[in-house]
Amino acid sequence: MKKQNILLLLGVVLLIVLPLLFNGNAEYGGADGLAEEMIGQIDPGYQAWYSNIWEPPSGEIESLLFALQAAIGAGIVCYVIGYYKGKKSGAKA
Repeated sequence: MKKQNILLLLGVVLLIVLPLLFNGNAEYGGADGLAEEMIGQIDPGYQAWYSNIWEPPSGEIESLLFALQAAIGAGIVCYVIGYYKGKKSGAKA
């Protein structure tokens, strides 16, 4: 079991490090930026019909909030899966 966990951890580290090694100079942007660029190409005079309520002070804060949102979502999903798995195994006992 310990060997399996170490191999899984090594696999995760490789999934993170290898793309950075092979594409070190690449720009890793999000879908929002690509969509904004595409809209600008299709209709250069486009005006957004809304504006942000609050703009994060920096890109790092924006990334932090996005990662926090993802972690909370993953926690909720894992809790629900664990709850129903525990409920199912508790009913068998």
